[in-house]
Amino acid sequence: MKKLTSQNPLDLIVLDMAGTTVADGGLVEQAFSAAAQRLGVEPGSADHAGKLDYVRATMGESKISVFRHLFGDEDRAQQANTAFEEAYGELVGGGLIAPVPGAREAIEELKAAGRTVVLTTGFARVTQDAILAALGWQDLADLTLCPADAGGRGRPHPDMVLAAFLRTGAVDGVQQTVVAGDTSYDMLSGIRSGAGIVAGVLTGAHDKDQLTRNGATHVLRSVAELPDLVARAEA
Repeated sequence: MKKLTSQNPLDLIVLDMAGTTVADGGLVEQAFSAAAQRLGVEPGSADHAGKLDYVRATMGESKISVFRHLFGDEDRAQQANTAFEEAYGELVGGGLIAPVPGAREAIEELKAAGRTVVLTTGFARVTQDAILAALGWQDLADLTLCPADAGGRGRPHPDMVLAAFLRTGAVDGVQQTVVAGDTSYDMLSGIRSGAGIVAGVLTGAHDKDQLTRNGATHVLRSVAELPDLVARAEA
């Protein structure tokens, strides 16, 4: 990794939500099961188990992309996505999410240091907004992005990271961007964008080996450690 100095500070921080800054306690799997049942996938069946395995393997990817793969035609994929978003929203509204310990404080510390923080997700905007509202985070980040805000392609494409770079104008080059997430797709997205630091965190879906194999430059126990990492990288 190129050595960074005060002339090219790491002033754009792009953070994933569920599993990285937000603890949702497996709500993705619960919401998927509700959506799949609505489309006729019997709970406990081999079909359900196979589809759930795919959902687990693709954590971090745009959810509509996942449903296109699982259900084939666009109409059924859209039905599944709508049902998923409704089910997840109901669970979020029931108070079943919380900040990852130290996440809010880390974001506030990064912002206090003059850095721009962007929160990204593979969920649709309506679900992202529901999460932000449930946590009282509507004004916490400088910008929030979902796949639709970046042309429709979610992770592992680099589009949301590049959209953050273009929309904020926070840094002169993409190498001054820090990406952090809990999945292999977060890592791939960060690497493909050209970010200077791509940090995996161990509070979500994937382990250290998966994160490293997919490009993590650093692996942290939690996003709470990110401000120190960024400060050290600049020192």
